[in-house]
Amino acid sequence: MEMQIRTDLAMEAQVLQQADGHLPKGVTVRRENLHGVPATVVEIRSVSAAKAVGKPRGTYITVELGSVLRREKESFEAAVRTIGSYLDALLALPASLPVLVAGLGNRDITPDAVGPMTADHILVTRHMLREMPSAFRHFRPVGAVVPGVLGTTGMESAETVRALAEKTEAAAVVAVDAIAARDTSLLCSTVQLSNAGIAPGSGIGNRRHALDKSTLGVPVIALGVPTVTDAATLASDLLTRAGSEASEDRLRQVSGGMIVTSSDIDRRVREVSRVLAYGINSALHPDLTVEDLTDLTF
Repeated sequence: MEMQIRTDLAMEAQVLQQADGHLPKGVTVRRENLHGVPATVVEIRSVSAAKAVGKPRGTYITVELGSVLRREKESFEAAVRTIGSYLDALLALPASLPVLVAGLGNRDITPDAVGPMTADHILVTRHMLREMPSAFRHFRPVGAVVPGVLGTTGMESAETVRALAEKTEAAAVVAVDAIAARDTSLLCSTVQLSNAGIAPGSGIGNRRHALDKSTLGVPVIALGVPTVTDAATLASDLLTRAGSEASEDRLRQVSGGMIVTSSDIDRRVREVSRVLAYGINSALHPDLTVEDLTDLTF
């Protein structure tokens, strides 16, 4: 039986990997280069296409951050501008409307800490606009929350975020979380932006209630960073490259649901969280430069 790969990246969906130029009806895939940063855009436009790909209908944009990890010249600002531009396009909101940023995950587990660490550096302005509306009139009202995880709060992230979105009258939610990828080279070196929402915990195989427009009542733009790989999927890939085979059932059995991450995950999560925070801040406050954001948030 063919191995069913586990990945949250739309561009890695099995039906697209095996398409050989013949995509399912209602699916488009294209490569783009924005500000010198490569990206893959997958659009899923119908119910049948969503079923074939295994992802909800929507747009999925995977931005490649390898140049930032390699510390290439001017790569950080280019990545920030690219993430900011794509996020701004997906949000498509007037500058005066409030946005809530939700950092999903568990900061005590490094591969799951991308959301909380990103939220730590979001430029929050809602309180400043309320206290000094004239001085901060050029800023968008922005709030940020780290809702925690069910095991420590007793509440689903979706419940907490929905309550806060309603209270703050947010016009949209930007949710940041860790996800899983098949290809280990993509760990912390890509970010997937999507207008289809996100299911917290998917990166570690503990999928919780989804955060999307149907559950929160407002549009949800998700930023997912792959930080882990499913051990059984990785083993299958390695065996295939070595010219060997093993059954899916056997691999699942011996792996025990284990997930794999990189040896330098601490550094990678810190770096990618910084890029995401700058990108989100850039989208929500487009008049600010990278230098401005450094002064205001870091």
